[in-house]
Amino acid sequence: MTDATTATTVNGHEGAAVRREIVDIIASRTLYDESYLLPESHFEADLGIDSVIHESILALVKERFALAAPLPDGLYTIRELAAAVEEALAAAGRTGAAAPSPDPAPASAPEDPVLEAVLRAAMHHTQYRRDQLPLDADFEGELGIDSVVLVSIVADCARDLGLPDDLAGTLTAPSPRDLIAELRAYRETEGGDGARAATGTRTATGTGTGTRTATGTSTSTSTSTSTSTPDLAAPWDSRSMKDFVEGRDGDLFAKTRSFRSYLRGREAEHLYWYGMPLHSRCGNRALILDELTGTKREFLMFASNNYLGVANHPKVIEAVCEATRSFGATHTGSRFIGGTNMLHKELERRLAAFKGRPACIVYPGGYAANLGTISALVKSYDTLIVDKLNHMSIVDGARLSGAVRKIYQHNDMADLERILKRCDDRTAGRLIVADGVFSMHGDICDLPEIVRLGKEYGARVMVDDAHATGVLGARGTGTAEHFGLKGEVDLELGTMSKSLAGMGGFVVGDEDVIEYLRFYANSYVFAAGIPAGVAAGLIASLDLIESEPERITRLWSNIRFLHGLLADAGFDLEHSESAILPLVIGDERRALEMGRAVRARGLFCQTVVFPGVPLGDARLRVSVTCEHTREDLESAAGIFVDAARETGVLPKAG
Repeated sequence: MTDATTATTVNGHEGAAVRREIVDIIASRTLYDESYLLPESHFEADLGIDSVIHESILALVKERFALAAPLPDGLYTIRELAAAVEEALAAAGRTGAAAPSPDPAPASAPEDPVLEAVLRAAMHHTQYRRDQLPLDADFEGELGIDSVVLVSIVADCARDLGLPDDLAGTLTAPSPRDLIAELRAYRETEGGDGARAATGTRTATGTGTGTRTATGTSTSTSTSTSTSTPDLAAPWDSRSMKDFVEGRDGDLFAKTRSFRSYLRGREAEHLYWYGMPLHSRCGNRALILDELTGTKREFLMFASNNYLGVANHPKVIEAVCEATRSFGATHTGSRFIGGTNMLHKELERRLAAFKGRPACIVYPGGYAANLGTISALVKSYDTLIVDKLNHMSIVDGARLSGAVRKIYQHNDMADLERILKRCDDRTAGRLIVADGVFSMHGDICDLPEIVRLGKEYGARVMVDDAHATGVLGARGTGTAEHFGLKGEVDLELGTMSKSLAGMGGFVVGDEDVIEYLRFYANSYVFAAGIPAGVAAGLIASLDLIESEPERITRLWSNIRFLHGLLADAGFDLEHSESAILPLVIGDERRALEMGRAVRARGLFCQTVVFPGVPLGDARLRVSVTCEHTREDLESAAGIFVDAARETGVLPKAG
């Protein structure tokens, strides 16, 4: 028997405390439920923990217990790791207590299952340890837990406590302590132990035709139809896509069948019209096949991000074709292993010059750029601070990084400063990330204040210019140019599938940062790059944008004209200052019905519902390009007004 084992046997309380802390750390790095983390669980064979994650766990354990000496090699199970920590603590003359936390959540008692359920669920869905979950912390501002993650946390708690499975969409507590109180009150109201819901026989009938069960499955009387007119007589199915996020069943695919039934009902009513294929080039007009009716129709196109109209330019198309003939369809390898073409190097040079920064890295996509950059730079001991309305790729990059995450209210600089003030540990890094133009709202981040606060509180700043590149600034180089802050923003990220008329994503910044990303951003290292033909087309697009600044002038003339028509008609456009004009409606049903009415009049724009926006914030998203004519814009305004009056979004004429 080792000295550590003896120590654990003599003082079981201290040994249990060590194991508790270690299990919390492993859960935070793997997202495993703690019930899977048994003492004899082998890190690799049982838990699938690779060498990279294993090293990060060991580093967190050393930090948490303030161990000076390195841990020994050959620690393959939770029991072995705990014994090694206990031995190191004993050698240092210390007990099993970990390093103190600034404001830890209290250890849960066996008689308080609600507290334990909330902490366990929050740890599982956030990668946080128990000591990183103060009960009075604000879910968004201090813990970075948005409404989508909160739904999952409440769903887990409901399952563990035997409460109704549809509780997840109804509780919106601001902090863990408030959530505990709401769950405790609900249990008492429902009869204490929630046995009624736990039997698995409860059913909940909505206002529509769907019936949900406690297993998360559903049935619906709505079926797909190929008729040319929607079934307006069918009862309204009040569910949204949010209702299918947390469906649980022993059959992994049960939720897919449930969602399919719901989807077919929406399609039968011609409310969901997503993914319809174009049968022409996409300009100010496009020929689209309605797969629900089998008919093709030309639509006025207001759903394209081809803001500067270069996607169909002959020079761009010829550049794509010529490079493809010269270099082939693709490279069949990552940028590190046979996948770098001379055109990739030239594209990175051109993008860096266009953005006015020293260096550039090109990723396979804009989503990959956010995912790879954030997860490479920000680690579990760092803090990521993000705007509430940032793009999902930033949200997922934050989750992948495992960092402490904090959300400030949209464009609220006082809230951002409040959060930065509370990030008082200057030994760890901080990164503020914001969209330049918010993709579903069209407004612009307050970049001058973000940069000022970043400098004051020692935080780096990254701006996502996906919808700002080609739109903001006299040269179209993005948000930093728009505010006269070139060189003041640490990292500028962009996508090439919008104004630049290609595919891929990129990040520009200082050379040492970009070089680091080439070796540590997994979505760059372990993914194939964009084809040479696409790179050549992007270079040609940059040539056009730089040589024809009148495209940006024409774009902004169109934006201002249509914005004025829609605002004068009474639409809520929020604070849009870009090529994205949101027609805010709120109610999901009414937004879907207005989208249908707009399409019936020959115009196509995006109908945005959950998860594109939160429930209650549904809208139509109108994208303006420089290719739209004055006649297009006037016709569009008339169509929106007529459709809004038909569906009750605007009052009837007269």
